[in-house]
Amino acid sequence: MSDQTWITERLHAHYAQSLRVDEMLYDSNTEHQRLKVFQNGQFGRILTLDDVVQTTEGDNFIYHEMLTHVPILAHGNAKRVLIIGGGDGGMAREALRHTSVEHVTMVEIDAGVVDFSKEYLPMLSDGAFDDPRLNLVINDGALFMKENTEQFDVIIVDSTDPIGPGEVLFTDTFYGHAARSLSEDGIIVTQNGVPFMQGDELTGTLRAFKALFADASCYLATVPTYAGGPMAFGWGSHSDKARNVRLDDLEARFAAAGIETGYYNPEVHKAAFALPNYVRKLFP
Repeated sequence: MSDQTWITERLHAHYAQSLRVDEMLYDSNTEHQRLKVFQNGQFGRILTLDDVVQTTEGDNFIYHEMLTHVPILAHGNAKRVLIIGGGDGGMAREALRHTSVEHVTMVEIDAGVVDFSKEYLPMLSDGAFDDPRLNLVINDGALFMKENTEQFDVIIVDSTDPIGPGEVLFTDTFYGHAARSLSEDGIIVTQNGVPFMQGDELTGTLRAFKALFADASCYLATVPTYAGGPMAFGWGSHSDKARNVRLDDLEARFAAAGIETGYYNPEVHKAAFALPNYVRKLFP
């Protein structure tokens, strides 16, 4: 194959991954970045920004299931969920599969991302944007968090780039406002990149979490197109009750939820918090 039929992601300095383009469905420069959607024989439709994979039709279920079902089922009685980012609708899709969840607020900075995803990646939201329990807010996530006065049981930060280590120590930053917005047994989870490649991102988030939460940790999942080893998800809560929930309790909650999943199950949930030593060393 010629170079023209492959896209190479060069997110990391010494490592790249390539994906074959079977059909280019969309390719355009936005104000800030270059947006592409193309068809791939293994992963289906793939969305990239500046040739960095954002989500794929094929493996998005792993990422979205692990950022929603882990905190919601660990909590056990989550009624109100806040999603920061997630403009493609995949996170809302999974959160709203819980009939026990009464309200989801989703804060996306760019209305264009939502419209674009509805047109080119409708399988990701799978009707979530039409669910009456969803409140879609077009706003900057950090500004929303700063001004928010509501309480949420679960906060999911579905960001493209985790907030860096330089600004995490102060309680008036994003994470500080998020901690204030959590209910008593609330949980915040964050996307923290691939720690083998991007260890500083996880360390930065955990430094903030340790200052803000009684329980600060992370858990792992392997998403094929987020290449370079397992992905880390930050975990913060005002109590360690949720992270240490028993397997039989999780199994009962999962069964009661009646959700079919492709990756998540209670055993995977418990095992995701078992961390390799190289990840443990990234804890501040």
